Amino acid sequence: MFTRDEDRPLWEREGRDWPHRAASRFVEAAGLRWHVQEMGAPDRPPLVLVHGTGAATHSWRGLMPRLAEQFRVVAPDLPGHGFTDPLPDRRLSLPGMASALGDLLRHLGIEPAVAVGHSAGAAILARLCLDGGIEPRLLVALNGALKPFPGMAGLIFPGMARMLFLNPVTPRVFAWTADRTAVERLIRGTGSSLDRQGLDLYRRLFQKPGHVAGALGMMANWNLDALDRDIGRLATRTLLIVGADDKAVAPEAAFALRDRLADARVDLMRNLGHLAHEEAPDKVAASIVREAESLGLLPG
Repeated sequence: MFTRDEDRPLWEREGRDWPHRAASRFVEAAGLRWHVQEMGAPDRPPLVLVHGTGAATHSWRGLMPRLAEQFRVVAPDLPGHGFTDPLPDRRLSLPGMASALGDLLRHLGIEPAVAVGHSAGAAILARLCLDGGIEPRLLVALNGALKPFPGMAGLIFPGMARMLFLNPVTPRVFAWTADRTAVERLIRGTGSSLDRQGLDLYRRLFQKPGHVAGALGMMANWNLDALDRDIGRLATRTLLIVGADDKAVAPEAAFALRDRLADARVDLMRNLGHLAHEEAPDKVAASIVREAESLGLLPG
């Protein structure tokens, strides 16, 4: 989908008071200009954070500094999201997104010891692991969207997203209606409740048609069937952190996935939804650190 430059979030405008702005930089990799944030001492174990569909680095505003106490943390905006350029339509598949992320990490010289992905970001990281793009000691899925929608939903939802993506009016209509009330309703629909700043940051992005088009394009080309077939080959230690009140990804899917993986466990967090890492960053950070300590990545 073609979007004008003014449709994209601008660093000088939407990023004027972006969380942890001092940690931001822009780099060229995989034919794209990426927005990347980095925190933590360079001699600490490297950890990559990958946000989900429709989000950006602001999603890590609470979690990132906590993890930076133990790790060198790198967090990019995914292509078409936030302040990163969009991928060409032909590369908007899950393998295409994973490949682009792998190119970025190689360009940065990052070989993550820990890879943390939220929702669709977890699928990108799992695909990258399976394809040999990264070899982390620990993969963390935060309410990971790692399985196809069940039944007819698996056929209807991707097709609907593609129709919306191909209609150039859709992102503008969505952006036009994205006031604070609409954004709060959308977030609550995931089972989460965010503070005023969190809602405002999502609203700021959702009011830009280019960001909306990036999210729709990602969903329109998302096919998890191949990942679902391959996931049993994933040998990486996997921590599945699950918000018990998640309304976007069924919590029970994580328990079914755990039983298919060679080395995985579930950490179920009560009274948290799909954005558990934004609601309770201390609790999520502690879970990740404990798992890393158990692998000897950090001093216990």
